[in-house]
Amino acid sequence: MRLILRPSGAILFAFITLFLCSGPAGAQSNTSIQGEVTDQNGGVVSAAEIRVRSDAIGVERRSTTDSGGRYLIAGLPVGDYRIEVRANGFAPQISENIRVEIGRTITMNFQLQVGNVSQTVNVSQGAEMIEHSTTSVGQVMDQRFVKDLPLNGRYFLDLGTLTSGSVTPPQNGFGTVPVRGAGSFAINTAGNREETVNYLVNGITMNNLWFNSIAFQPSVSSVQEFKIDNSTFSAEYGENAGAVVNIASRSGTNQFHGEVFEYFRNDALDARNFFDFNSNEPPPFKRNLFGGSLGGPITRNNTFFFVSYEGLRHRQGLNLNSLVLSDTERGSVTDPVILKLI
Repeated sequence: MRLILRPSGAILFAFITLFLCSGPAGAQSNTSIQGEVTDQNGGVVSAAEIRVRSDAIGVERRSTTDSGGRYLIAGLPVGDYRIEVRANGFAPQISENIRVEIGRTITMNFQLQVGNVSQTVNVSQGAEMIEHSTTSVGQVMDQRFVKDLPLNGRYFLDLGTLTSGSVTPPQNGFGTVPVRGAGSFAINTAGNREETVNYLVNGITMNNLWFNSIAFQPSVSSVQEFKIDNSTFSAEYGENAGAVVNIASRSGTNQFHGEVFEYFRNDALDARNFFDFNSNEPPPFKRNLFGGSLGGPITRNNTFFFVSYEGLRHRQGLNLNSLVLSDTERGSVTDPVILKLI
């Protein structure tokens, strides 16, 4: 017997973000930049002005160093930034293309040179990869990993098994049973059960309140990057005893950008299942995974939009095999109980 599965509709994933730069950030962020400003002799420079700017989304934050020459700029959206340091009697210093990742505190120290305003010192040093301000153990999967690595089904949570301490979830786990068109809704990391992981999207918990797994898997097109903190994370995280998966959604920028995609699979190159005794061909199978995304400015340097859509059409036939006893096999039965059953 052949069973044909034909879903009446598609499994859809839609994600829309609206980012307002003129007011409070539309998405919570615990990303920050901190550091120390000193002179060429190692003395601290107080009251130095720090400017952090992203040309992609027009975000600009300003701060000044304290009496110890330290500064902190918190709550930055994920992206690339330009840092400019100015102080009286010193030449301005600029550091370009500083990558700010989700859930990380970047340490950027500056050593100013004596000079005037007309002189500018450009530094090309990158942000330190070791976080000096936290003892958390985690790993960031940036946009290059999220968008470029091949994913069968485009389930972003499958990338979580590439981080240190994570393993492929069991197929019979309470929250890790894969669902056709949606993938698994949990992972095992740092030796924790799958129900102990806390999932955050832009700082907002997205856990299913019943199964304590992720409520839905956002489309890969809508994920900027995500970070898995396995242990010793800061006090701002809570709710669950296990790891923290912090997801940052993509945002529009001053430039329009988008994509259109479709992934198609069928039975043309499939082999027959070994246990299909009565058929020389594989059962019918067609799968269309399609969608697109578009982001851009509504008002330059002020308001942006980003829309992502993903749809699935899955049509699959399954062969169901059953064994019918022959008359000879029936006649060889001597047990009275089995005789009544057959």
